[in-house]
Amino acid sequence: MTLSILLQAAASMGIAKMGAAFGAGLAAIGAGIGIGKIGGSALESIARQPEASGDIRSNMIVAAALIEGAAFFAIIICLLAIVL
Repeated sequence: MTLSILLQAAASMGIAKMGAAFGAGLAAIGAGIGIGKIGGSALESIARQPEASGDIRSNMIVAAALIEGAAFFAIIICLLAIVL
């Protein structure tokens, strides 16, 4: 039942649009994993050197913003592929 619904959706949307949606999902998952690793590493670094917590935190925020920017760019490109 579910497979037939998926195949009907694929036929009506087109394989390219399904690929774009899949790409947007992968971009979001990749960004989430990357930011999680950055946060974990930053907490480890702050635990080792508490006096450097301000510098570590600011570097973590910059790195997370760069990852989010790349993820937003990928999601926007995928959404444009779906719409156009």
